[in-house]
Amino acid sequence: MMTYEEYLDEVTTLMTERFDLSDDEAIKHVMRAQAADFFTLHDDIPDMRTQERAEQDAKTIYDMRNKSRGHAPVKLVKTGGKPRKA
Repeated sequence: MMTYEEYLDEVTTLMTERFDLSDDEAIKHVMRAQAADFFTLHDDIPDMRTQERAEQDAKTIYDMRNKSRGHAPVKLVKTGGKPRKA
């Protein structure tokens, strides 16, 4: 069984290996998930810190990574006729 810190390291490593993220990107996403209490139960329940669960969590965090970001509004410019995207 992994310690909590080992578990977070494993999730981060899996994200770099499976989703072609840099170490910095993977660390950023895992830290954001941790700040959002994604790993709270993992800290309290050691049985959750398995390799299989780390693989599931890496995918979940990867899938969630852009959902919390707002999208930039589309900027329209007038071209004498219909507006178009800038």
